[in-house]
Amino acid sequence: MAKVVYSLTVRFPPDERFGLTNQLRRAAVSIPSNIAEGKGRLTTGELIQFLGIARGSVLEVQTQLELATMLGFGDRIDIAEAQAIASEELKILNASLVTLRAKLAARKQR
Repeated sequence: MAKVVYSLTVRFPPDERFGLTNQLRRAAVSIPSNIAEGKGRLTTGELIQFLGIARGSVLEVQTQLELATMLGFGDRIDIAEAQAIASEELKILNASLVTLRAKLAARKQR
C-alpha cells in the first residue's frame, strides 16, 4: 500500500506536497508501522490495540483517496488500484482482530 501511495502521489499537484500528499503518505506508512509495532509487543491485547490503529489508518487512506478522486488528483486507475489494496488490507485486519479477540476471550474464560 505505501509503495502504491508514494507512486500515486508523485503525480499530485506540487502545491499539495504539504497537504493531501503528505497526509496520504503518512497514513499509508502508518499501516505497516503499527502492525510491526503490535507484533513486537508482548501481549495479545497490545497487538489488538496496534492492529486497531492500523485499521484506522487504512480507513484514513480510503477517505483521502476518495478526496483525491473528487479533487481530480492522480490517475483514476492508480487510485482504484490503491482503493482495492486498502479494501483487502481492511479485510485482513478485520479478520485478524476477530481471531485475536476470540483467542483473548477464550483465555479469560479458562
